Amino acid sequence: RFFIIKESFLLYYAESEKKSFESNKYFNIHPKGVIPLGGCIVEPKEEPNMPYAIKISHEDFHGNIVLAAESEFEQAQWLEMLQESGKVTWKNAQLGEAMIESLEAQGLQLAKEKQEYLDKLMEETEELCLQREQKEELERLNQVLEAEKHRFEEVVEELRLEQEQIRRELELTARSLKGVEEEKKELRSLTQSLQKTLEELSLEKQQMLEMLEENESQLPPPTSPIKEQSPIWGLHCSLRQIEEKMQQLLEEKLLAEKRMKENEERSRALEEEREFYSSQSQALQNSLSELTVEKQQTERDLKAEVKVRMDLERRLREAEEALQSLEQGLNSLDRNKEKEEKMKADVSNLRKFFEECIRNAELEAKMPVIMKNSVYIHKAA
Repeated sequence: RFFIIKESFLLYYAESEKKSFESNKYFNIHPKGVIPLGGCIVEPKEEPNMPYAIKISHEDFHGNIVLAAESEFEQAQWLEMLQESGKVTWKNAQLGEAMIESLEAQGLQLAKEKQEYLDKLMEETEELCLQREQKEELERLNQVLEAEKHRFEEVVEELRLEQEQIRRELELTARSLKGVEEEKKELRSLTQSLQKTLEELSLEKQQMLEMLEENESQLPPPTSPIKEQSPIWGLHCSLRQIEEKMQQLLEEKLLAEKRMKENEERSRALEEEREFYSSQSQALQNSLSELTVEKQQTERDLKAEVKVRMDLERRLREAEEALQSLEQGLNSLDRNKEKEEKMKADVSNLRKFFEECIRNAELEAKMPVIMKNSVYIHKAA
């Protein structure tokens, strides 16, 4: 007989069907008999005159079915195929169908999850690009703040030098003012002395005039032509000397008053200059204090920016590691519960990271814009 295995059935035909099967390459759907192989026990058996026999048995069969092969190799092949076909039962077929449907459903679910993860991955990649741009912007802002800090330090140093110069000029002005005050006192005392001398000379002149009038009224007219020997002539000479001395003292007094006036004007000019330098020094001191406060604030801002940037870089590294791990998990064909738990943890970390980024963006949007005014100092000519 000629046998054909079709799924879990053993079909047998007449010997002539073998030639038709080999020539047409398809089998007849009307066999002489059909033996169901599901649940059968297939094992080799030795029979007389059949060294390569195969026994097929089942609890529902009435007896055993014995087949014979032409060689040991064919016997091994038929044994393997019959045993494999015997595994195909209706229960196994239903179980296999259910497993196939379950695997298809799992495949669809995995494909859906993969697409969702890919969509999230794209969104998170865009967010990471945005975070990188913000990081670059922070670095640029940090450089600007560093440059502004250096500029503040230069301005503070210039203000210190200018304040030192003004202090030296103030000391010089104070010394000049002190010298002018001393000279003013000396001129005042000299003027008082000259005034006193003038008063004494005026009194002496008055006395001499009275004496001269008295002598002229008491003495007889002179008979001698020599005037130098008369006492009146001596009084006239003394009177002229007194007048000359008074004139000289008046000139000295006028000169002293002129010098005193010049000293007073110089003193007023020095006082105004001192007040000007004092106001400039006070303004520079205030500017220096403000710049010092701004410098400290800038340093605090820089430290805060550096801290925020370091924290952002750390979170970016964690997000990138989570993304890489998630991408590896998505591309991996071998999945287990541990990998799925790790992927869920990565997704949770990424979600937490981007929620925090959104909260920070909302806070920054609500913050007022801070305008920083630069300080310009105009030096007095």
